[in-house]
Amino acid sequence: METSIRPIRTEARIALWKLRLGMIGTLAAVISITTLILAGVFTALGLPFYGIYGLLIFVLFIHLLQWLIGPYIIDMVYHVRPLRPGENPWLEETIKKLSTASGLSKPPKIMIAEIKIPNAFAYGSPLTGNRVAVTRGLLESLPEDEIEAVLGHELGHLKHRDILVMMMISIIPALVYYVGYSLYLSGWFGGRGREERGGVIYLFLLGIALMILSYILNLFVFYMSRLREYYADSHAALTVPNGARKLQRALARIMYYSGFIRRKENYSHFKAFFISDPDISVRARHVRNIDELVEAIKREKPSILAELFSTHPHPAKRLRYLDRFVT
Repeated sequence: METSIRPIRTEARIALWKLRLGMIGTLAAVISITTLILAGVFTALGLPFYGIYGLLIFVLFIHLLQWLIGPYIIDMVYHVRPLRPGENPWLEETIKKLSTASGLSKPPKIMIAEIKIPNAFAYGSPLTGNRVAVTRGLLESLPEDEIEAVLGHELGHLKHRDILVMMMISIIPALVYYVGYSLYLSGWFGGRGREERGGVIYLFLLGIALMILSYILNLFVFYMSRLREYYADSHAALTVPNGARKLQRALARIMYYSGFIRRKENYSHFKAFFISDPDISVRARHVRNIDELVEAIKREKPSILAELFSTHPHPAKRLRYLDRFVT
């Protein structure tokens, strides 16, 4: 299997630049909005700015702790184990070749998640190193060429350092929330006299406003997550031969088989890690093969409201985006 970076079409090049500008713009907007609002709040209330640094350190500590121990929690939740030597030589060889094509210094550790749903995810921390996990359902449901495209997508996440990027941007809404929560508590418990009550009620309302703002800022985090999914899709399209078409088929097949699996487990805890939202499935009607299913999904009309709160792009938009990379 020869693997190399694919030539980039003009349409695909433009799409990539739009993605990069969108990600930079989103990050800049979140940081600037948060900085202006918190600076205004602290200035208006006459609060010392070292207070916000204390909260920032606290939020950073919580997120860093989650990052460090997160892989161990994921392993427990999704019954993940390391791939045994010689268990799947094709999978080992594919990861090695795609890692070289992706420019990674070394291949990630291959993991098997013993769950039925067909899916895959990339994760890791300084304590565990980079990992790519494929589910038992993926190995049993998809042909090897489509699994190859899925692996290209997951290696794209590692190449782009998406775990770190998403952790960094998610810190900002958390910081705003904790500032708001602190003001909310100050307003709730503070003040006994009439004048004091008049002042603390503003703290109470301001705290609520900042907590609401944190949820709004989380919409930017969801948007960034969707952009990172497109970016990882692009990586698969450019590193795997005929990667765009293979990934379209893989995504359609994953959603198709997900709709037939009866499961007691709740896979929503870390679903942002999955290549496809496990709660989204498709039912094929009057479809004779996988390519017809891909075209049927592309004709769907996305719900703007549903996508607004989603960590993954709508399947129709995602498959249409990959059309730009089809050669």
